[in-house]
Amino acid sequence: MLTPEENTKITRVGRGTPAGELFRRYWIPACLSTELPEPDGAPLRVRLLGEDLIAFRDSDGNPGLVDAYCPHRRAPLFFARNEECGLRCVYHGWKFDRHGNCTDMPSEPAGTTLQAKVKLPAYPTYEKGGVVWAYLGPKELMPDAPDYEWLRAPPEKRNVSKTYENCNWLQGLEGGLDTAHSSFAHNNHIGNTDVLRQRDRSPHIDVERTDYGYYYVSTRDMGDEGNYLRVYHYVMPAQQMRANVMGWFGGKNVVPRLDGHVWVPIDDHSTFVYNWNCAYDATIEMSDEWKLKRESEMGRGPDEMIPGTFRLKRNQSNDYMINRAKQKTQTFTGIEGINTQDFALQEGMGPICDRSKEFLGTSDKAVVAMRRLLLDAINVVQNGGQPRGADARTYRTVRPHDRIIPKGTNWRDIFEKELIAKW
Repeated sequence: MLTPEENTKITRVGRGTPAGELFRRYWIPACLSTELPEPDGAPLRVRLLGEDLIAFRDSDGNPGLVDAYCPHRRAPLFFARNEECGLRCVYHGWKFDRHGNCTDMPSEPAGTTLQAKVKLPAYPTYEKGGVVWAYLGPKELMPDAPDYEWLRAPPEKRNVSKTYENCNWLQGLEGGLDTAHSSFAHNNHIGNTDVLRQRDRSPHIDVERTDYGYYYVSTRDMGDEGNYLRVYHYVMPAQQMRANVMGWFGGKNVVPRLDGHVWVPIDDHSTFVYNWNCAYDATIEMSDEWKLKRESEMGRGPDEMIPGTFRLKRNQSNDYMINRAKQKTQTFTGIEGINTQDFALQEGMGPICDRSKEFLGTSDKAVVAMRRLLLDAINVVQNGGQPRGADARTYRTVRPHDRIIPKGTNWRDIFEKELIAKW
């Protein structure tokens, strides 16, 4: 368990907080590319690490991320005119480019020196993989742009979505790194012994630290068939990578792929989860129909979302539409959608879980290791160093994998080539 002081240290993300300053040393998602559909389109409200910001795509198609309020009289730039490579405040016409430079000040006398002195706070952006990334830290410490394998997969072999979670970011990340819960919370086939994760519900977990965070190996006993191994990656500060080659039923009717999430704090009490998957290699087809079906199975397809938002229709206000009759006979939770099942449990812990009241077990090794890495990284940043995972060279070639292997064999030998990025 954590002390109350440690829990506060790794959950609060505002500027000046320990975890907040840690997050600001990484590139993190600011929005989906589809949220800025066209040059000179409507500005987009963004709240990131407790800061109110505006994202926009300028006339050249480049994304920008700036403070949400005009530095003149603090008028909201959400209502600004996006025109000729800049946002023009509709209050007095002051205009700013995506770098925060004031390019026009029509309400002031011609030749005014004030224009050169005014600056709109702006953050560097980088667009790749269907995501607009932002860096909110010291510019002199800015790392190279993100280069995860899934960002390099072509669009037709990749899918990215986004969901709103009404709780602290760490609750979501911990769920993503907890492989044991999939045998229970995501048991949607009660009594079906063909489901791999139901045949051994107590996985053995080994954790190995790396320069980007860690990888862990989850081993489940499949009897005479061998052992089912899953190698996950935790890429700091808040990304999980897992393979889905075997699927729930041992490779039957599954599109071999890589899956993962990035948990991005909106503020201390709310989170955007960026959900991604990409095909295992170039031979694998990922049709638009399959992508839509996959999102629906997870409970976050278009029909499962409140229109115009990233919030699930099944949410806290309606107890996630739990079906107690199904819970008795069909699914472990009675809640539809894997994503929704996670949210019910993670949001149900409260805005920020009190980890000082926990009783942890052996299945929590990966969660405990992640917390230790976060606390260590916070100390590194406070002492002026570079945290794990900020350098793209540490993670760009890694990928997860899962497979059933014969007992008594060395998984490292069998997985050696499978854990190297193919895209």
